Amino acid sequence: MAYQDYSLGQLIQAEACTSCSLCADICPAVSASRDGRLSGVYRIYGLKEILRKRFGLLARLFGKKQVAPDRLNQFSDTVFRCTLCANCQEVCPVGIHLKDLWISLRQDLVHCGSYPKKIDQIRENLLESRNVFAEDNEERGEWVEDMDEPPDHSFVKDRADIVYFTGCVASYFPLAQKIPISLASIFEAAGVDFTLLGEEEWCCGFPLLAAGKGELMREFIEHNIEAINKKGASGVVFACPTCYQTWREFYKSGLELFHSTEFLDNLIKAGQIRFRELPLTVTYHDPCDLGRGARVFDAPRKILQAIPGVNLVELDSNRENCRCCGGGGNLEMIDAALSEEIARRKIEEVAQTGAQAVVTACQQCVRTMTGYVRRNQINMEVLDITELVNRALE
Repeated sequence: MAYQDYSLGQLIQAEACTSCSLCADICPAVSASRDGRLSGVYRIYGLKEILRKRFGLLARLFGKKQVAPDRLNQFSDTVFRCTLCANCQEVCPVGIHLKDLWISLRQDLVHCGSYPKKIDQIRENLLESRNVFAEDNEERGEWVEDMDEPPDHSFVKDRADIVYFTGCVASYFPLAQKIPISLASIFEAAGVDFTLLGEEEWCCGFPLLAAGKGELMREFIEHNIEAINKKGASGVVFACPTCYQTWREFYKSGLELFHSTEFLDNLIKAGQIRFRELPLTVTYHDPCDLGRGARVFDAPRKILQAIPGVNLVELDSNRENCRCCGGGGNLEMIDAALSEEIARRKIEEVAQTGAQAVVTACQQCVRTMTGYVRRNQINMEVLDITELVNRALE
């Protein structure tokens, strides 16, 4: 392990941990597994232990000690079994930027060779196919063909005001393709001048970051910015919160960035979207990257309140305290059973509201919750907010 994987601020913050264990109390992985070793406080303790052996006072006096491979592998198992939901960061009383620290820790462990080898597949898929599923990247826009009346240009234009950056999951995963279909339909109805990038869209790069291979993101960032600049667009819309947050944090594009909920809220305010009455009781699940990450809490709720007949019932844990669905941080690849158990707890919380449907604003949340609902034959509808808006269009 080496200091270069961490900023000086991160090393100082790690030393500031008071071991209060509030992060353990709210961690979805700890609650679902009942294993305290998955908590943030345990990870920081392990990180400090290893750094002391490598760089502490005794190491300076008597020489560095090699950390046993078994110890590193054991520690790695706890570090990668995390959804990166950042709820630990939300409650940390000393303000440690824990999500960034976990990402740096993953990168460190990858450099040491102590990591789940399954994540090598992410690197291979992205470098070879430019998407996480190793699908033909020329097929990114094939979901357009499933629309009722797909246009001849398949929404891939030479120039447009807005680029809709679809993301890997919504482009390729059949269950999530309802989201881009719905959003494109809304844009058409509202008269939005938009284009897709088609095969020129590459993954935003976050899966590499979450896999501890963030140094490989630069090529993806530069390509995507160049592809959008060629369209002459002034703004980019994302229905994927992770793509949106990754662009906000790592892309220095000079473009105006919108999550779809922010953009749709603006269209409603401008009178470009009108609704018919849609009697439905719903609850809203705040996606981790959209809520805790980008602090977008109000726009989705304003959209729901603008649809006549829709009754919003809040979850007990909502907004910045909303519980993760279990679909983030590459957890499904590392520990599918743990991901499913987190999803089970989420669906049980949703069921307690009595809502007919749970609405979210993230294709991964839709995929994770729908997968659990279908496998267990639960009478509950899971919708992305774009689907609900499209259903309610006048």
